[in-house]
Amino acid sequence: MSRTLTDARVELVTTDGFLYPNQTLIEQGILNRKGFPESYDMESLLNFLDRIKNGQDVDIPVYSHEVYDIVPEEKQSVKAADFVIVEGINVFQNPQNERLYITDFFDFSIYVDAAVDDIESWYLDRFLKMLSLAQNDPDSYYYRFTQMPIGEVESFAHQVWTSINLTNLQNYIEPTRNRAEVILHKTKNHEIDEIYLKNNFPLSKHKFSDIMV
Repeated sequence: MSRTLTDARVELVTTDGFLYPNQTLIEQGILNRKGFPESYDMESLLNFLDRIKNGQDVDIPVYSHEVYDIVPEEKQSVKAADFVIVEGINVFQNPQNERLYITDFFDFSIYVDAAVDDIESWYLDRFLKMLSLAQNDPDSYYYRFTQMPIGEVESFAHQVWTSINLTNLQNYIEPTRNRAEVILHKTKNHEIDEIYLKNNFPLSKHKFSDIMV
């Protein structure tokens, strides 16, 4: 977008930064539900959206996948912008304060969909990639796995996918997709093959080639 609209200011924010720190999740007994709705500080996320929507500059927490936690004392400075892209698995979910929804702050929303088998494959590939990057980094969350036989690592990653990621996807993420204005369906190779348009009516299906004609 920034390459196309060269004069526009574009900011990208991921909702990972609004996860509670690991220590908080441990104290609440929900570390194994990281990524589930209750693991996010929704009040802080809504406050951020309100402030940025009103043209304010905001500093927000930074999440690191390498350390698998919020980075202490590190902040992302989000400036008032022409376009603010908010990316995250929880953007269509209802907060505990049901008088205010995350989507109330959005001008346009997109859900990226894919076959469950493909999502699992991407997760496992990313897990192994993180291991490769962590081989010489003892501070990385993934370093411990580099000391294990690859078969055990793959078994652990599959167990995490099945018990956590898949459960979260089926129970909390997929049920929210029809709240988006557009659903983009991706193939195994990350290519978009189908587009579902809402247009204030039930979602209608279009082939990507039809949209591009």
